[in-house]
Amino acid sequence: MALISQKSFQFYSSSTPACRSILMTLGKRLSFISGQRKPQSCSSIAMRMLCFKGKSQYMFCRKNHVQLRIQSLSVNETVHLCGDTGSNTKPNNVWMDEQLFFQKLNSLCTSKEILDFLSSVEIMSDTMASGALQRISEVEMDDSGLKNPEGVFENEVFRALCFQFEFESSKLSNTGLLNALQALIKLRVDPRSMLMASLLSEAEERLGKGQLTVKNLCALGESLLELEGPSCATLDQIVNHMREKDMEMWTPREIVVVYKMLQATVGEGKQYQDLLNRLNSVTLTIVSQLSPKFTSIILNSLVVLHQTQAVPLVTALCRHSVKHIPYFTGDELVNVLEAFLYFEHREQTFTVALETYVPKSIITMQPQTVSKVMQYCSQKRILSKPIFDAVAEDFISDADRFTTEQIAECIMPFGTLNYLPPSASSLFRKLETVLHARFHHFQPHTLLNLLHSCVLIQRYPVNFLPKIFSPYFLQQLQAQPPGLDATVTTQLTHLFLTVTLECPFYEGPKLLPKYQVKAFLTSDSSPDVHLLKRVKAGLLYLLKKRMYFSSEVSTPYFYTLDIEIKLDEEGFVLPASQCEEVHRRIALCVDGQNRFCINSHNLLGEEAIKQRHLQLLGYEVVQIPFFEIESIQNCRKMAEYLHKKIFLIHMDSAADTGK
Repeated sequence: MALISQKSFQFYSSSTPACRSILMTLGKRLSFISGQRKPQSCSSIAMRMLCFKGKSQYMFCRKNHVQLRIQSLSVNETVHLCGDTGSNTKPNNVWMDEQLFFQKLNSLCTSKEILDFLSSVEIMSDTMASGALQRISEVEMDDSGLKNPEGVFENEVFRALCFQFEFESSKLSNTGLLNALQALIKLRVDPRSMLMASLLSEAEERLGKGQLTVKNLCALGESLLELEGPSCATLDQIVNHMREKDMEMWTPREIVVVYKMLQATVGEGKQYQDLLNRLNSVTLTIVSQLSPKFTSIILNSLVVLHQTQAVPLVTALCRHSVKHIPYFTGDELVNVLEAFLYFEHREQTFTVALETYVPKSIITMQPQTVSKVMQYCSQKRILSKPIFDAVAEDFISDADRFTTEQIAECIMPFGTLNYLPPSASSLFRKLETVLHARFHHFQPHTLLNLLHSCVLIQRYPVNFLPKIFSPYFLQQLQAQPPGLDATVTTQLTHLFLTVTLECPFYEGPKLLPKYQVKAFLTSDSSPDVHLLKRVKAGLLYLLKKRMYFSSEVSTPYFYTLDIEIKLDEEGFVLPASQCEEVHRRIALCVDGQNRFCINSHNLLGEEAIKQRHLQLLGYEVVQIPFFEIESIQNCRKMAEYLHKKIFLIHMDSAADTGK
């Protein structure tokens, strides 16, 4: 009789004879065929007592396990167990064909159906019994843990199976042993229990004797990774055994498991590059056979294992991933995107597939996946309007589901790539609401990155700048990595210059000079050296002397000009060194491809704000984009282009503006 309390409950027999009777019956029904072996006596049969806490705590965590405790109970009953079922003599009147057994088993969808089915089977092999445990683990486990722990662990059939697996482990086939071990780990049976200790001890003994096949080694490796994590010393033994096997014969699943084991062992400071090189070569030949899950796992392993030299494999996997985009889970797609970023791989068909998938699936996509897609677009400089518009709408409708870090990752790309979606006004109203409600939840550097991205596209966070420029916030920035490095001080100075030039109504605190940079960083948008050289050659042809223009000019306003030309009041060009009588300053922005979104004529946010600020500072900005001059072949034609661009079109435009 079971006694149940709210917080925990225990199952035990109310009387020894009753328990003995039940287990004798179950022992008869669930006996394993032992072939030619003589029956062996079992001097004790266990009374199972299953102790476990509330269902809400059955999470996928190694620390939360079901405790299976065994107490001795003497019974005169023989337990038969088969070793290798392939060589067994099977009584035709009681044996159920394994194929029919597994067909029936796979059609059952609840643990109750499975256990009821098992109770009707008079004799089964150990592989059938372990397969039943695996099926129970499949149907019973979800994201929150066990669906029906009472129904599984209270069941007499389940307890009898566990008993026989514990006390007859040495007679199990490799498949039966390892399948049972995997299933019980998934069901979170306590690894310290006698049942688990018996199965693990037997598996490790067979490993030491070299009795395990590749399939067996992979099953054991997966179990140990789940049970003990990368610190498990036995993983080394398994990997060393794998070195001796013929990789050409491995299945995709076996290859994936080996990658996972190597990922774990290398994480502990061990190196198996020779094995990895062979594995990478073999994997390249079977890429087309890989499922979405396997593709994602291997790409993730290649990232963790720093396999930057495996370019052919990475390229093949990235191309193969295109067709799987609609079928990846959220976590799998995140792994794939991280691999694209880590290996700096670009695949146009992948972007096209994302543009098709994201807008129609974004409502069901996990926030982590949405933010990773935006991070991918930002770092690759991919301005995908369908994706950006969909993310904007999703954020407007359900911003609360995003963490503060994810909010920044979703919004920053709009500024980085200089794009305002059709719903921009609603998007930034929503962002402001979120900032007011969750301001103190943002990490200082995350908040600075977010607000800086806003000013790039002329969205001014004036309500929050007093806090950003406050000594307290600046101290917080300094206290956390990366501190007040050049990137951080550049962002702060950008904010300061923006409110000075574009928000004259702002009357709050300003950024103290000690936090301002002398010049903005230009590493990501530095001039295209080849392009700049061609423009300077054209200017020299046009102006005849090098003294009439200067390049890479530092200004008092933190920006560096690609080329500067000075004019007097009558429009004549002055020597670059002359400081008096300068009536007009022309800033030539020689914009290479690195200053634009990829495959686009859309300037990046940092270059757009630079040109906007230079105009506000009194410069006449002339843009020389790469796509206008890349086809110009010689200095004379370049000079003609520059003359028209600077002294005709620009002058006419300036005159019209003056009027």
